[in-house]
Amino acid sequence: MELDLLVQRFQEKDRRAFEKLYEMYHVNIHGVIHTIVRDRELAEELAQDVFIKIWNNAASYNSSKGRFFTWILNIARNTAIDELRSRNYKNLKKNLSADYFVGILERADSEDTETPDTKGLKKLVNGLKEKCIELLELLYFKGFTQKDASEELKIPLGTVKTRNRNCISKLRDNIDLEWI
Repeated sequence: MELDLLVQRFQEKDRRAFEKLYEMYHVNIHGVIHTIVRDRELAEELAQDVFIKIWNNAASYNSSKGRFFTWILNIARNTAIDELRSRNYKNLKKNLSADYFVGILERADSEDTETPDTKGLKKLVNGLKEKCIELLELLYFKGFTQKDASEELKIPLGTVKTRNRNCISKLRDNIDLEWI
């Protein structure tokens, strides 16, 4: 079957056409992803995600903008890069927590030599409720998503969103008061 016809049928959500395209491109897509992520199992998982994405976004393919294989390849490449960025971000933020800042404040207390930074940080942190400190630590220092924070704290997602907005607002108010 001609590729153009196969792609057209795929865009019309023909499962057989999709299966044929999967057979044609799966090995190549897996290889490209594996080259980027360097993990065979993760590459397989991401390749599956790529084919789900192309199925869900079939209508967005436009042959006048490039070849079908190039379109799939770009989706695969971006998916792999997004995964690496996500993992790197989480690893980078994993060990950074509010304890680091609390440590700065405690050292400042014990050394009798507070710097302007530690004085300001102490005022800002002392002005927040424990719930705010806990939530902000998860969201901004440990790299949790709002959904992850909701699950970790065992509170509804809507509560996390509202609390985050309120905590940030309180932090802004504290900063504004500090600069007045």
